[in-house]
Amino acid sequence: MKRIFNILTMSGIMLLTSCSKEITDYNNITTNPLKVSSGSLFANATLNLSDEMASTSVSDNNFRLWTQYWTETTYRDETRYNINGRSISDRWWSTFYKDVIKDLLEASKVAETETLTLTPAQIQNRVAINEMMIVYSYYTLLSTYGNIPYTEALNIENIQPKYDDAAVIFDSISIKLDNALANLDETETGYGSSDLLLHDDISGWKKFGYSLKMRMGMLIADVNPTKSTTMVVDAAPYVISSNDENIMMKYLAAPPNTNPVWVELVQSQRHDFVGAAPFIDSLLAYNDSIRLAFFFEKNADTLYLGQAQGVKVPNYKDYSVPSNKVADPLMPHTFFSYAEMELLKAEAIERGYPITGTAQGHYNAAIDASFQEWGGSSADAQAYRSQPSVNYLTAPGNYKQKIGLQSWFALYNRGFDAWTQYRRLDFPVLQVPDLGSTNPFNPDEADGILVRMTYPVIEQNVNAVNYSAASAAIGKDQITQKLWFDAY
Repeated sequence: MKRIFNILTMSGIMLLTSCSKEITDYNNITTNPLKVSSGSLFANATLNLSDEMASTSVSDNNFRLWTQYWTETTYRDETRYNINGRSISDRWWSTFYKDVIKDLLEASKVAETETLTLTPAQIQNRVAINEMMIVYSYYTLLSTYGNIPYTEALNIENIQPKYDDAAVIFDSISIKLDNALANLDETETGYGSSDLLLHDDISGWKKFGYSLKMRMGMLIADVNPTKSTTMVVDAAPYVISSNDENIMMKYLAAPPNTNPVWVELVQSQRHDFVGAAPFIDSLLAYNDSIRLAFFFEKNADTLYLGQAQGVKVPNYKDYSVPSNKVADPLMPHTFFSYAEMELLKAEAIERGYPITGTAQGHYNAAIDASFQEWGGSSADAQAYRSQPSVNYLTAPGNYKQKIGLQSWFALYNRGFDAWTQYRRLDFPVLQVPDLGSTNPFNPDEADGILVRMTYPVIEQNVNAVNYSAASAAIGKDQITQKLWFDAY
């Protein structure tokens, strides 16, 4: 026993004397760095934003269902507007505030300290790019909920922030966007290899900013035509001008940075989503075989067949499912496209805004761009738009109906953007889903189309006073409450 004790004692002495660290040094977590670079924060925020916008997860992003591109065959809660069962509003809200905006704000703070590795112009570019992404994120939240926390948001000392008026926030972020655009220096670099979206192309970031400004300007066309005109006229010459300039997040072939659609349909083997009847029927009615083949697969009977919204079916193979192309791991997510910009220009001209070209010319360019974006040719596009039902001069309805329909087709797989365009133009006319016994509408309102997400449940519980004030200010916290920009 004495020998054993001596050995243990000597081992202990050797251990203590051979180690130069103090005991408190072991409190340091070497695998979790105390400092994170602005580049890492920016890359994380950008990927989080792209993944959220591209997602098909029923827990996060259901806009493909609500814009009636897709529907569910078995678990139909989300198609039927049940957004509380999975805390969908909470997740969408949290992702933008916590995982995108917060990281971008921190990236700007960190960038301003990186003076040993960055020039003042590089820091300025990084901060400007962060600001544009923050504007994009707040624009999305405003367009989803209406009034939201802004001036008091993201303050750890204040878990009960007030909600600011949506129109006031819009004016504030519009100024931020203009300042960011003015601060971009194309002669300098920005985020280098940390720029997963535009790969340090500062001229591309200018295209991003002006395309965002164009979209934001048209958002308020019905409620503030003067400001809308100013924004659109200023942005129009500098927006995306070809498919080669489409702003897309390109994904990788293998996890973890693959197309979220592939993750949620193929990797997770979810066999529930099929094409919605309103969308597929419309594509068929307008003889749009080119884009239809890119969007969906034929069913077991080699037909393109969509399912009615909210109706349960025994076998999803009886209907057309999202295509293998859309669910490819490499399929990018598009933030802005040439087709979208051309449709916005066509609408602006119809509204009397002084920008170059004609409504018909921009409408035609949009269709051509969309066909080529989705695998067709210019000849395919010309044949399609030569039909009297598509030709701008002979197609039925007013400009909102014509442009709204083509926006619906062109923005496929971009559910949120399509949903917002639908709410602005009120076209195409969407159908109320089969709501079943779990009707989400309150007794004092008729069934309708979901035009906003209700505020997160956690806000109702933790920030009840400000939540109640915000709900009253927008009208009511219900899914049929039109938002501040949706005047008609």
